[in-house]
Amino acid sequence: LRQEQEHAIHLDRLRKSLEQQIKDLQGRLEETEGNSLKGGKRVIGKLEQRIHELENENELEQHRHQETLKELRKNDRRLKDLAFQAEEDRKNHLRLQDLNDKLQAKIKVYKRQVEEAEEIAAVNLAKYRKVQTELEDSAERADMAENQLGKLRAKNRSSVSLSRTSPAREMRESTVNYRAASTVRATSVRPR
Repeated sequence: LRQEQEHAIHLDRLRKSLEQQIKDLQGRLEETEGNSLKGGKRVIGKLEQRIHELENENELEQHRHQETLKELRKNDRRLKDLAFQAEEDRKNHLRLQDLNDKLQAKIKVYKRQVEEAEEIAAVNLAKYRKVQTELEDSAERADMAENQLGKLRAKNRSSVSLSRTSPAREMRESTVNYRAASTVRATSVRPR
């Protein structure tokens, strides 16, 4: 009986020490759970803060991306406008080049025509001067012939009044006068 009692006391002590260990372990467990909860809350808080930061960065990045897309569209439109304008300028340049070539050809034709007209004008001027000179010479010869004719008529009148008596002489003088007048007319009409 005593042995059983000692055994029971021993078991009771063992039970109490185990209960004490259980209480200590439960306290440590609670403390550890509390610490881990605190640490977990801290980690969760840090992670949530990091999530908020990443969301803000994402929003800023999306905003920058939208701005970049707007700028890209704007630059695309500007590029298309510049390409269209460059194409129009190229077409205008080709048209102007073609027009310039045509005008250069016309200028060459006009220059050739002007040169031909100048040559014709020079030839005509030379002919005019030649004719003018011939006309002046003819006028001088005509004046000389008229003077000679006047002198011959004057001689003829004086000789006619002297020689009324001889018709044969009158005939000879009129023939000489006629020949002299014919010679003067022929020299005045003959071109140089």
